[in-house]
Amino acid sequence: MPVTPRNTARAVVTGASSGIGMALARELARRGHSVVLVARRGEILEALATEIRSRFDVDAEVRAVDLSDLDAVAVLCDELRGQEISVLCNNAGIATFGPVADADLDYERAQVRLNANAVHDLTLAVLPQMVERGTGGILMVGSAAGNMAIPNNATYAATKAFVNTFSESLRGELKGTGVHVTLLAPGPVRTATPSPDEQSIVDKMVPDFLWHSSDKVAELSLDALARNKMRIVPGTLSKAMSVAGGYSPRAVVAPIVGHFYSKLGEGD
Repeated sequence: MPVTPRNTARAVVTGASSGIGMALARELARRGHSVVLVARRGEILEALATEIRSRFDVDAEVRAVDLSDLDAVAVLCDELRGQEISVLCNNAGIATFGPVADADLDYERAQVRLNANAVHDLTLAVLPQMVERGTGGILMVGSAAGNMAIPNNATYAATKAFVNTFSESLRGELKGTGVHVTLLAPGPVRTATPSPDEQSIVDKMVPDFLWHSSDKVAELSLDALARNKMRIVPGTLSKAMSVAGGYSPRAVVAPIVGHFYSKLGEGD
């Protein structure tokens, strides 16, 4: 990691109640970092905190916070400003599929607050102290979806475009400060392969060989953060989307990916 674990410091992981976030929390703890677990589902976080304390002999704190609630985020940010935060993993996020005009508008607004506003606010809360100490790490979970226009996934793609650009812009500002910033742009990730009767529409549409293990993604991501790598793109599908978003004409790519995401919306 960019910093040596210290008893006085904490690594913060948002969206720690499932998937990549839970895997990041375990991997940080395995590497000796005490952690602050942030998500809405407090009961799951408490169970994870108990597991982490037992398995890794580090401290684990729980903050049951809805990061789409701006007032709740402000309270959390005030707390983090007063702590020594060694690592921030901005992982929490949600997505919707289908036309924006047909969507639950309140949920779309909540998606922007969670995927973009909370990422920005939490980063601003911990960044000055990292720069002052000359050490720290910020892992941003963006997406290859943020590199392109995606009809039927418009709000998610737009919020991830913010995360992608914010992350890479910060790197330019932080060069030579000792603070690392890495962007994770994962493809499909899951903890285990579901049985046929438990498969979601995404599981049915994306072949098994394109899925990546959340544990492996967490390990690769923290290794990349330790090296201050600009971007890590695990998985074949994510790499293909990154290439398509960077080099293919949007007028060609958008209808293709838009059709795929419309199918996800139909099955949601």
